[in-house]
Amino acid sequence: MRHPVSRLRTRALAVGLVLAAATLAPAGSAGAADQYEWAALGDSYTAGVFVGDPRPALGDASRDGCDRTTNSYPDLVDRELAEFPPGRPVHLTDVSCGAATIADIAKTKQTPISPVQAPEGGWPAVDPQITRAKLDDSTDVVTIGVGGNSLPFGGMLLKCLERGLVGKSCREYYTNPPEGEEGIQDKLARVQDEYVEMLALVHQAAPNAKVITVGYPAVLPEEGSSCNRASLTELGSVTHADVDWLRDDVLEPLNSTIQRVTNFFGDRYVDVYSSSVGHDACQPADTKWVEGICGDAEDYWPAKLPGTLLNCGVIGKRVTLVHPNAAGHANTAAHVERAIRIALLER
Repeated sequence: MRHPVSRLRTRALAVGLVLAAATLAPAGSAGAADQYEWAALGDSYTAGVFVGDPRPALGDASRDGCDRTTNSYPDLVDRELAEFPPGRPVHLTDVSCGAATIADIAKTKQTPISPVQAPEGGWPAVDPQITRAKLDDSTDVVTIGVGGNSLPFGGMLLKCLERGLVGKSCREYYTNPPEGEEGIQDKLARVQDEYVEMLALVHQAAPNAKVITVGYPAVLPEEGSSCNRASLTELGSVTHADVDWLRDDVLEPLNSTIQRVTNFFGDRYVDVYSSSVGHDACQPADTKWVEGICGDAEDYWPAKLPGTLLNCGVIGKRVTLVHPNAAGHANTAAHVERAIRIALLER
C-alpha cells in the first residue's frame, strides 16, 4: 500500500497546481488595526449541539439549524479572550455546524439536520463555512475541528450498535466490506485527501491566517471491556472487541491523519485526545467528558432519534450519540485557547 506521506505529497501537489495562481497573488495586510479576527469552523464537536443555550436563541429568525451553543469550546474561549485579551480584542466568527463534513468547510453547501424547532420542509442549505466566515487576508486565526462525519464515525458507531445486537462484528463489516461500502483503510485514505484539499482552500481564502486544527477527544475507553453493554448511557450493544477496534483502527488513525496533514502544511494541531483519556463515554457520570448513546443534555434537545427506534426518554435521558458534554468542551477550550494565544504571539 502506498505510504501515507507519499500519497499526501501527491495530493498536495495536485491541489497546489490548481490553486497556484491564486495563492501566489500579493497578500494584503493581516488583521484589522484594532482587533484580531478569529474564525471557528467545524462540526458538532465544535458547535456544541446540546451543551448550553442555543446560539442564536430559540425563536430567533437567524437560526440556521447548525446547533451552535453558548458552552461550546469556541464560546468558552471567546469569553476568556475577552476577559484577558492578547494585546488586542479578538473578534470571533463561529460558523461551525453540526453534521458538517470536510467538504462542507470549503467546497460544498450543507443542509443542516438540527432536530430542534426545524422549519416545515427542513432547514435551507448553508454556504461552505469559509464563505460564511468571510475568510480573507484580514483573518488572523482559523480553528478547524472536522473529519469524523466524513468517515462517517457516527454512522459506523450506529452500524456497530446494530450488529452488536445480533452478536455480529462491525470490525469484520468494515475490514471486509460488502459491495458498495468502503473499507476502513479506504475511508481513512479518502479523508486524508479531502483534508489536504480543505486546508489548501482555507489557506487560499485566508493567506495571512494562522491555521489551527483540533483533533477528537478520547470518546472510547482504553479497554472495551470496561463498558457495560446493557447501558445506553455508555456505548450500548457495541461489542467490547468492536469498541477496541473503533479506538485503535478508526478514532486514533483519524486523529493521526488530521495531525499528519496539519504538520505537512506547517499548521498547528491541537491534541485533545491525550488529556481526555479516562474521561470517555463508559466512565461514571461525574467522570465522563463525553456522553454515551443516551445522556444528559439541555431540555430543548430531543429524547428520540428520528427515523430509528432509539428512545432515550424511557431512561430519562436524551439522544447524545457520543458527543462532548460541558466538561469535554471546557477541556478542549483550554487547549484551543492556548494554541490561539501562541499563534497570535507569532504574528
